Amino acid sequence: MIYGFRLTRSTPVLLVWLSLQSLIGTAQTISPQRLTAQSSDSPYQLKKGLEISLLGAGVATYGASILLNQSVDPLTPDQVNALNREEINAFDRGATKHWDPSIARVSDLTLYTNVALPVLLTLGTKPMRKDIKTVGVMYLETLLLANGVESTVKALSQRPRPFVFNPDVPMENKLTRDARQSFFSGHATTAFATAVFTSEVFRHYFPDSKLKAVVWVGTLGLASATCVMRYESGRHYQSDLLVGAAFGSLVGWGVPKLHEVKNRSDLGRRLDIQPWSSGSATGLYARLRLH
Repeated sequence: MIYGFRLTRSTPVLLVWLSLQSLIGTAQTISPQRLTAQSSDSPYQLKKGLEISLLGAGVATYGASILLNQSVDPLTPDQVNALNREEINAFDRGATKHWDPSIARVSDLTLYTNVALPVLLTLGTKPMRKDIKTVGVMYLETLLLANGVESTVKALSQRPRPFVFNPDVPMENKLTRDARQSFFSGHATTAFATAVFTSEVFRHYFPDSKLKAVVWVGTLGLASATCVMRYESGRHYQSDLLVGAAFGSLVGWGVPKLHEVKNRSDLGRRLDIQPWSSGSATGLYARLRLH
């Protein structure tokens, strides 16, 4: 389960390792003997097939991104000097005039704050803390899938960052692999994935809370601030940020949605029907609570 999380160059390896641990833990936990441990009052439930699919997709995309990144060659000085900002589409061209490493560092702080919020809410609220494994697995799937796909697309597109076109930026900053990792924005993807995930999960655990709007505004505000600073620092074009925000939001909404308990009526809360497999046989497990 993931609770302390920092986006670094070792993150792909860390997330792959955590995912493999979750796959093993999920397969061991979701069995006929332990299905009764799943709280019928929870708005979410883990399903072995779904978890294997989501975590497997995340591991596959991260593995692909690691391999693809090894084949990305940094730009040469001659290639940098041959770049012309006028060849950038009009919508994105303005980003090539920005450069501020200090703003980029602040964008890291806003991102880490957003990433930490679901962890703090899970640990700090009783209903979510009781479901700590479920929330933790869903959050891991969200981070892994969002960043795995984004990292793979970056390695394939190899789009130079806006600051590479800026003559005021030192040449040494332009001659790195990272300088060819612009599309689409990892910060925007992660920021919006965590913002939507946090808000959606909080909304389902506390449907009557007056703080729902506060959580939505706070998390989306932090995500938006992160995107603005990535633009102002010369790290991303507007199109990088818009695609990252849209994709991250989709993953942050979709992963909890796939885990929702569909029937929340009184009977639905008392009746539990799930598939099971012992390895040599498969079937359905049913349990009805009388009270």
